[in-house]
Amino acid sequence: MACLGLAMCFVAQAQKDKGTPAKTSLTGHYEGSAQNKAEDDITVSIDLTEKEGALSGMIHSSQGDFPIVGGSHQGETVTIEFDANGPTGTISLKMTDDRLVGTWSTGNDGGPVDVKKAAPDSSKGKS
Repeated sequence: MACLGLAMCFVAQAQKDKGTPAKTSLTGHYEGSAQNKAEDDITVSIDLTEKEGALSGMIHSSQGDFPIVGGSHQGETVTIEFDANGPTGTISLKMTDDRLVGTWSTGNDGGPVDVKKAAPDSSKGKS
């Protein structure tokens, strides 16, 4: 009887573990758009690396290139901090499937941002 009780505990724990989603890595290349307060469209790509809880990489945009200097990833919430050539900018995002959607701000400017994880560029290195 004790074996049956022990087996039930293992089955219950296995089912519980199935319901806990694994943390998805943010590492990858993202492409999309943003807008500023003047509602100008900004083309954006983000090369993002997540390693041991730390975020790094580079933001490329039609407004310039900005190094990622920090951030965090907690569940579906992502915060990216970037060097905006003076003040530190912040991008606050929600992760849904392969998209990051939210807002960015730096100084007195900011607006919406929407980027999607892009497939790796398989044409690199080919002649």
